[in-house]
Amino acid sequence: MIRLTNSLLLLALFVSVYSTDYFVEKFEDESYKNRWIKSTAKSDLGEFKLSHGKFYGDAKKDLGLQTSQDARFYAISASFDKFSNEGKTLVIQFTVKHEQQIDCGGGYVKVYPAGTDQKELTGDSPYHIMFGPDICGHDKKKVHVIFTYKGKNLLIKKDIKCKDDQFTHLYTLILNSDNTYEVRIDNEKVESGKLEEDWDFTVPRRIPDPNAKKPSDWVDEQKMDDVNDKKPEDWDKPEHIPDPDAKKPEDWDDEIDGAWEPPSVDNPEYKGVWKARQIDNPAYKGPWVHPEIDNPDYEDDPNLYLFKDLGVIGFDLWQVKSGTIFDNVIISDSVQSAEEFGKETWGKTKDAEKKMKDSLDEAERKTMEDQRKKQEAEEAAKKPSTHDDDDTDAEDTKQPHGHDEEDL
Repeated sequence: MIRLTNSLLLLALFVSVYSTDYFVEKFEDESYKNRWIKSTAKSDLGEFKLSHGKFYGDAKKDLGLQTSQDARFYAISASFDKFSNEGKTLVIQFTVKHEQQIDCGGGYVKVYPAGTDQKELTGDSPYHIMFGPDICGHDKKKVHVIFTYKGKNLLIKKDIKCKDDQFTHLYTLILNSDNTYEVRIDNEKVESGKLEEDWDFTVPRRIPDPNAKKPSDWVDEQKMDDVNDKKPEDWDKPEHIPDPDAKKPEDWDDEIDGAWEPPSVDNPEYKGVWKARQIDNPAYKGPWVHPEIDNPDYEDDPNLYLFKDLGVIGFDLWQVKSGTIFDNVIISDSVQSAEEFGKETWGKTKDAEKKMKDSLDEAERKTMEDQRKKQEAEEAAKKPSTHDDDDTDAEDTKQPHGHDEEDL
């Protein structure tokens, strides 16, 4: 047990010494303004503010960058020392909290080339990687993973569902130097695979042979009509027949109304269109598979994963309803380092955040219940009581009797 513990400590020490965190941001105070530059490319860009939101696990640790204006574009970025991920793993990780129950808006980050003009940052600014959740309506709730390759933005061909609740979630993209990738949400793998297969980086390795044709005598019908099956002689019956119970109206005038014809009704003896019984086709060869050949236009690229000049990270997005909080951003070449960072930040506050949210929800429920009861009591007080009505009726009954006595 002691040997195992020592081995784990040595492994952690090795990773910490030989890994690099290229960018780390926890938005702990207003000093973030010294590191992040808001774009001035448009005059109506939305404002970010430092906030932990209405509910949180730790008032300081859960401070993050929050969108604050509805129906706005946002553009803000921070730079870091230029680096290349050649021969290394690249990890991009951050947290997103859609506290406002977002209906339509982005929650992703973009990683840009070094030297990107941050003051002029817009949605048209070229980027290397775009990663994170995007929600619009009930149908679009996905995680974007977009890579730029030879000037084109390539979208992942798989559908990765994002979280759509109000809590903080941890999003992690792992890009490996063997051209594989992994996407995690809350430290759990939700997708993985090969870059070449899940993006259209290149043309396919194999293509259908243009010279191959399906043989003219190829039989791909699995079933056939039974030639020995014959249609019964009494099969053919009309689908509709004259109503046998219909009677010609007494006032029907053939000269004026024309010749009377009874209305049609469904024929109970009608059996439909006859079809021969199906049997196995003895000539069936199975579905014809088009032979493939190597694609002459295919070019193998062992560096699909490679970006040589990473240097800026930013939030460039649109939101209809503001309130999203971004936090705990890290770019590293170590999966373990990113995991530890996630555990020390999001991992330590997520449970307390949920507890506070549940408490607020319960308090709100109780307040609404008290208001409902108060309103019902006020409405009941405005209505005349049944007792008052009975008293009035009694007085009305007594009054005539009193007059009778005076008359006597």
